Amino acid sequence: MDLQPGCDVFHANPATIAHVRRRLLREEAGAALAETFKVLGDLTRVRILDALAQAELCVCDLATLLGLTESAVSHQLRLLRGSRVVRARRDGRMVFYALDDQHVVGLLEQGLRHVEEGVPGVAARREAPRPRAPARASAGSRTAARPVRP
Repeated sequence: MDLQPGCDVFHANPATIAHVRRRLLREEAGAALAETFKVLGDLTRVRILDALAQAELCVCDLATLLGLTESAVSHQLRLLRGSRVVRARRDGRMVFYALDDQHVVGLLEQGLRHVEEGVPGVAARREAPRPRAPARASAGSRTAARPVRP
């Protein structure tokens, strides 16, 4: 069966349209959501977020891990912080970054599952995730408790 976009005969369903119209995103919320997805739409930022989903890290850790300059990482972190995707924690002279909240973790996990379903036989990770015991947050701790990835 050949599916063509559109309708053969125009017929609007007023009840369905009214129902959906009441539930549509407000323009401000839609713009904020689009901005969040725009920030997530960059490979470097996705790699930074993936690393931060594993552990709380400083700029030097991220630069070394991802093979980027500290300046490049700082620039991307500034954009991510501005969009409330990551948060910073100062410990003396060091600043550590982590994902802002569980919603960001959920966005990454759902997006990854979507990608894995669309690419059969391609593993997203280099190695299987190892179960971790939740880390205890302390002033000197460099790791934050993160959920174990599926």
